Amino acid sequence: MIKISLCMIVRDEEDVIGRCLESVKDIVDEIIIVDTGSIDKTKEIAKKYTDKVFDFKWIDDFSAARNFSFSKASNQYIMWLDADDVIEQDSKNIILELKRNISPEIDFVMMKYNVSFDSQGVPTFSYYRERIIKNTKEHIWVGRIHEVVNPQGNILYSDGAISHKKLKAGDPDRNLNIFKKMINDGEYLDPRMQYYYGRELYYHNEYQQAADVLSKFLEDGKGWVENNIDACKDLHRCFINLGEKDKAMEILFHSFLYDNPRSEICCLIGKMFFDEKKYTQAIYWYNAAINEDRNKITGGFHSLDTYEFIPYLQLCVCYDKLRNYQKAYEYHKKTQYIKPYDQSVIYNENYFKGLLQQGIIS
Repeated sequence: MIKISLCMIVRDEEDVIGRCLESVKDIVDEIIIVDTGSIDKTKEIAKKYTDKVFDFKWIDDFSAARNFSFSKASNQYIMWLDADDVIEQDSKNIILELKRNISPEIDFVMMKYNVSFDSQGVPTFSYYRERIIKNTKEHIWVGRIHEVVNPQGNILYSDGAISHKKLKAGDPDRNLNIFKKMINDGEYLDPRMQYYYGRELYYHNEYQQAADVLSKFLEDGKGWVENNIDACKDLHRCFINLGEKDKAMEILFHSFLYDNPRSEICCLIGKMFFDEKKYTQAIYWYNAAINEDRNKITGGFHSLDTYEFIPYLQLCVCYDKLRNYQKAYEYHKKTQYIKPYDQSVIYNENYFKGLLQQGIIS
């Protein structure tokens, strides 16, 4: 059985760090906490779980802090978590099984990172991250922001997942300020950083500047395929906000140059046709979203609802608009099976009850 060191960097996380450590304490063999300047009870809580709590002066560089935490690890493998992460029981069991059976040849274990949830706690947005990493000097974090350990060697994709469950919002300007500092300091932004910089500008409603940065990122042609596709989605939203609908549609089709159509892209195209009241065209694209392979492992971001729930919901509305009420009802029943608690589904159920009473559908 392998042993795992948990390495975390934290700051002012008293609200969540106990929850995180409680969920992971029984599946790791060493806990290392690196504090970057807490003024609350974060370190006090952490010391209830480990005596390996270290201070690290914050220098606007996440990789530097994470590499420092990794340098303290003594076991064969390292797991990293953020303070607002949680490991649910089913994933605990998967990790424990992995510890017993993993081949020593494995360098990286990739696990899903669930970062968005519906009202019932069901994941709606996830992507794979390098989560358990062989403890070698070659495996280091890179990037002052949106840091990553680039997977290499033998990679295992696990069925386990980490759930990212924030209780409060962080500093909304932190990431953008770090990017601006990097640019002011003349630091080179590699393609990955260019993409994230453009996305950060979009988040701050700087739509034209974001569009310029993301367009240049795509023109350079050096980005990872998943970042290219996501840049197309972000550019689409920028153009929508800039009132440039033709460009918004074109950039979605441009994403097909990088890989097969993704479900989220198909849903966005469907929505554009729906908004123009072109319901037949919208139906085509929502069906395309349903047919996308949801089990494809790419490492990219995945909006899970775009594989079934959102297309079914929109197909229900499209067929209703075309007065094909029976077909609309069929798709409503599909959404009801997936998310009976969703407010849109509940609203539609009441609507279709009226049609049933009138004998319009059966």
